[in-house]
Amino acid sequence: MKGRRPPLASRSLWINNTASERYHFSDEHPFHPVRLDLTENLLRCCGALDSGTLIPPFSLIEAERIIRNTHRADYIDIVTALSTNQPSLEAINQASRFGLEDDGDTPYFLGMHEAAVAVSAGSIAAADAVMSGQADHALHLAGGLHHAFPDHASGFCVYNDAAAAISYIREKYNARVLYIDTDVHHGDGVQWFFYTDPDVFTLSIHETGKFLFPGSGFPHERGDSSGYGTCLNISVEPYTEDESWLDCFEQAVEHAARAFKPDLIISQHGCDAHAFDPLAHIQCSMQIYREMPRIIHQLADRYTQGKWVALGGGGYDHWRVVPRAWSLLWMEMSQHPLLAHIDAEPQGGLLPAQWPNITTKLKPEFPLPSTWLDDVASWTPMPRREEITRKNKLNLELALQHIG
Repeated sequence: MKGRRPPLASRSLWINNTASERYHFSDEHPFHPVRLDLTENLLRCCGALDSGTLIPPFSLIEAERIIRNTHRADYIDIVTALSTNQPSLEAINQASRFGLEDDGDTPYFLGMHEAAVAVSAGSIAAADAVMSGQADHALHLAGGLHHAFPDHASGFCVYNDAAAAISYIREKYNARVLYIDTDVHHGDGVQWFFYTDPDVFTLSIHETGKFLFPGSGFPHERGDSSGYGTCLNISVEPYTEDESWLDCFEQAVEHAARAFKPDLIISQHGCDAHAFDPLAHIQCSMQIYREMPRIIHQLADRYTQGKWVALGGGGYDHWRVVPRAWSLLWMEMSQHPLLAHIDAEPQGGLLPAQWPNITTKLKPEFPLPSTWLDDVASWTPMPRREEITRKNKLNLELALQHIG
């Protein structure tokens, strides 16, 4: 991937995540906002984030209006009822029907409705900043809650901020949107929101649903009705490594962009396809989190006049993986000079010695990485590498059959 022409110079905005810190199930829950704090801390330690790139999120009132246009009224009502200090017994009894079980993946919590609206407001702000011409690129790391459906919560996601941002863009700017989901879990919620929409193309690369939540995202899911052909799923085998993942990804996004001709790219950057992630079975390294943003950036320059919005997503190794991956994403979007050093040095060179310097009781006992990229030469080789690569190639060929 190295040695390609650099992307065009751009104006990049970082969407303030402060309001979204309230989206917090518990300290024991794997989806924890400490990931955001650690990422911002890492970027500040290496001088890659300054106040000039920060903008506030969208109006919460307007964001709630958009949420009410994209989610069913009875679902919003139950989310609101369960967000209070003392939910009624009736609301608690209805929680499981809407995917909000107290002991499930997406338990209800105090202030849940307001926090989920705030997440959506940030993603809408990012999309509006780019489409209005305020910026070429915008990043909202608190976003990317791609598993939420119009009528229920799923997979740690209450409201679908990506779907809300896309719906807003369609309503206000009538733009064609290419949505690219790089989370290891299939971007099912966004896909089903727009499954029949010919002006929204959803592309997801993920571990096959044969073995991983949410159990969907197979090549035969291609869209329906007038939206047939605007859905592309690249499902890869467990223990897939960097080369095969990136080969599938690059071919898929190039085919999609060339056929669809989008006005805007919105990408979701869950970073749970890393070998260290505890909730999946993929064996990729930090290299894919350097290369995937670069590929998307170049795609935006060629197909959307640079218009690119990026969101966060999953990622459950909070300390060793997420801060590095998301920092590399922001540095690619903003074309920070440190990238040249990272690309030239073994394992990307050293992380700032002072990182992390935040106060938290959650710091793990195991040693943190000292370099931007991983020393994959020291990793145990994966058995069945050739077989896995062959299966991924066959899955890609099957998925691409309906793309022009």
